[in-house]
Amino acid sequence: MDQQLHRVVVTGMGAITPIGLNVSSAWTAMKAGRHGIGPITRFDTQEYKAKVAAQVEGFDPRQYMDRQEAQRSDLFAQYAMAAASQAVADSGIEGRVNPERFAVYFGTGIGGILTHTREHNQFISRGPKRVSPFFIPMMIPNMAAGMIAIRHNCQGPAIPAVTACATGSNAIGEALRLIRHGYADAVITGGAEAAICEMAVAGFSNMQALSCAEDPEAASLPFDKRRAGFVMGEGAAALVLEEYEHAVSRGATIYGEVCGYGSTCDAYHITAPRPDAQGGARAMEQAMREAGYTPEDVVYVNAHGTGTPMNDRLETQAIKQALGEAASRAYISSTKSMTGHMLGAAGAIEAIASLKALEEGIIPPTIHLCEPDPDCDLNYVPHQAVRAQATLALSNSLGFGGHNACLAFRKVKA
Repeated sequence: MDQQLHRVVVTGMGAITPIGLNVSSAWTAMKAGRHGIGPITRFDTQEYKAKVAAQVEGFDPRQYMDRQEAQRSDLFAQYAMAAASQAVADSGIEGRVNPERFAVYFGTGIGGILTHTREHNQFISRGPKRVSPFFIPMMIPNMAAGMIAIRHNCQGPAIPAVTACATGSNAIGEALRLIRHGYADAVITGGAEAAICEMAVAGFSNMQALSCAEDPEAASLPFDKRRAGFVMGEGAAALVLEEYEHAVSRGATIYGEVCGYGSTCDAYHITAPRPDAQGGARAMEQAMREAGYTPEDVVYVNAHGTGTPMNDRLETQAIKQALGEAASRAYISSTKSMTGHMLGAAGAIEAIASLKALEEGIIPPTIHLCEPDPDCDLNYVPHQAVRAQATLALSNSLGFGGHNACLAFRKVKA
């Protein structure tokens, strides 16, 4: 381990989302306030409370892997491989880094639930001999990280984060620490999820977490008084994190610097956040401290903003606790109003949105925010994107189990 702390920058990005099959199209949709929410088409929802989701449309895994590999991998891993392949190609890092110092920290909240559901049905209807020999490797949550490492010859650590809705942010934050402390020169990191299926929708619905709205324009409503649950999304997002001097030496394009990370646990309840919001606030404070926050910073917060009644109110409290008087001046938005909640991929796509907001000086909006909740009284950039030169972007992720993560980004200064 180095004694020196290394700077960490982002040199590649990739995305498979309900609003676009790459970073450019997804970011364009965010800026325009276009959402990817519609009726669930994967199964008959007649007996289900939830009727809508944010599905990925038009994805072809054969653009990123051969037919046999696609057949032997769950959809979440296919999404992960696609996003990672985009990010690696974008970075130009392949062949420019020592494989033993090239790592993968890539997570999923649930893993191969589509495979699990299908093989369970096969087991019940046709017996144990008809369960696929690929059932286990297709199901286990670490397989996306393993497959990415195999594809790109990453011989350093290949580890999945599995922290529910905080997964993507925790993966990126731990990748930051890996490079910062000298254990790796580059890391492919992010998260993936593909859980729009009968079992997952039934489970989330029955715990009253999902929106039951049938109108896609009134389903994902972060910070709105009418909000009544999140809309399930899916997809993947990937970033290549790289040690700053390593990136500069090879002339890489640098999208921004990962300059802070906070990670805490509420230690309170398996699903509900702490009623005092201290866990989320402490994660933000940790990230802000590492990022060298000052009251002069123009702050953009990409909020967790799921659209559940308790989350949005308590996240507002957490932002106020962390930023103090500056909370009223901050720009805050929930891009989940457009992507839905991509679960294990949410923190990763929201990290990309934060970086793009800094790069272009554009804050993406919270769409459908028509009836502001008095308990959510900050600037959530309703309806339309705004131009603002933020100097610090914070991306929040809060997961079942009490997991809280916050990432901090800045533009790179030499």
